[in-house]
Formats: sequence, structure tokens, C-alpha cells
Amino acid sequence: MLVLRLLNVVAPAYFLCISLVTFVLQIFVFIPSMFRDPSTTPLFSPALLHGALFLFLSANALGNYVLVIQSSPEDLGKDLNLGKGAEVADWLDGSRSPGSALPSTHFCRLCARVTQRHDHHCFFTGNCIGSRNMRNFIMFCLYTSLACLDSLVAGMAYISATLSMSFADPLAFLTLLPHSISQFFSGALLSSEMFVILMLYLWLGIGLACAGFCCHQLLLILRGQTRYQVRKGVVVRARPWRENLQEVFGKKWLLGLLIPVQNVESSYRRQKEK
Repeated sequence: MLVLRLLNVVAPAYFLCISLVTFVLQIFVFIPSMFRDPSTTPLFSPALLHGALFLFLSANALGNYVLVIQSSPEDLGKDLNLGKGAEVADWLDGSRSPGSALPSTHFCRLCARVTQRHDHHCFFTGNCIGSRNMRNFIMFCLYTSLACLDSLVAGMAYISATLSMSFADPLAFLTLLPHSISQFFSGALLSSEMFVILMLYLWLGIGLACAGFCCHQLLLILRGQTRYQVRKGVVVRARPWRENLQEVFGKKWLLGLLIPVQNVESSYRRQKEK
């Protein structure tokens, strides 16, 4: 438990550090390298378009990250009916009847809070993912993966121009790291260039992980399940996939795709599920 609590503090700091490094590299290294002559660059140059795209992706990723944290399970716990005189500890150890709390609620020992429609505890946000912040969590994963992909492409373009190498060969990226390590220790590669190369693989790993997690989460939503229900073997009532999507993303789902907004349309229609 001590290790998990430490991870709950270190993981958000690690994510914010990676985000800050990515922002600095994009704004002060990659994007300026795309300008040949700023005085003659047209308004809609590739560099400006790339910068606008990166800022859009970063703003959505960071905005949804903040909303995931703000939609605290502590607020959800106030809406739960734990029964008259019931304590969280009583509900946790099963001394209360199943009807004394909403279905699929869960008490997290790390948060010390109760979450409605608990899915999992996210260490990178230091918060539990439930009914009110599920949409923001999915949008956070989506835009984080897109921002990592954008940074990966920009970083490869920067390395290609700096080291005069081509990534036309698919094996060039796979052999880039071992080849760069040998060059770095031989003194033929600068430390700044080696750092960018290491960040390329980090962006690739984070981007693929977030994209895979986002797809897995969407699949569970289409089935009307949460990871907690799957892990506990809870059988849910079959419902149309459109209703399952609408319950998570709400009627204004298109607005949530463009700007980070909090999902205030969470309902309690699953209170009678078994």
C-alpha cells in the first residue's frame, strides 16, 4: 500500500514533467527549425499550422486532465445513499445490505472515497475514474496519444534535418537508438540530439499506450461495462450501444471532442442493475 501511495504521487509529477519537456521542445526547437526565413514566411506556413495543431492537442489533453482531477470521487460520494448511520468502512466490508449503495460503486483505499460506476484508479491523475469523469478521461487519453504522435513526427523531421538522415526505410527508426547510443559514446553525437532521440521512443510508447487504453475503454463502454465490473465478474443488463455511449459522452458529445468540457449529464439510470 505504501508503494501504491508513493506511485500515486510520483506518476502525476512524471506526466507533468514529460508534458513540460514536450512543450519546450515543440515550441523552442521543432517549430523554429521549420522556419527558413521568418520574414518571408507566409501566414499559413507548415510551421504555423503545425504549431496551431500542437497547441490545440495540448490544450485539450491538459484541459481534460484537469477536469478528470476536478471531478473528484469525493463529490460523487455525497450523492450515494449509504443508509442511515452508515459509514464508508461498514459499506466496504459488506456489513450493509446491497441496496444501501448504488450498484457498481467502490471504495478506493488510495483515495479514501467512494466512486459511482467505478472503473479503475488512475495513478497518472491520482484520482479514481467513474461516471462523472469517464468522458474527460477518454478525451485525455485520445488527445495525449495524438499530441505524442504529433511530437513524434516533428521530432523525426528535426532529427532527419539535423543528422541528414532519411526515415524512408522502415528499419531506420528501429535502428536509430542503438546507432545513436554508439555515436553518443564515441563523441559524434551531441547530448541534446541524443535527448531528442530518447524522447522519440518515449512519445511512441506513451502514444501507443494511450491509444490502446482509449480503444479498450471505448469497447467496454459499448458493452455497458466497466473494468471493475469485468474484474469482479458482475453481469450487467444488456442495452443498446447508443444508450451506453450517450450515458458516458452525453448529448453534447461533439462539443466535448473540440473543447474540454465537464460532463454534467451523468445519470443514475443504472441504479437497478444487478
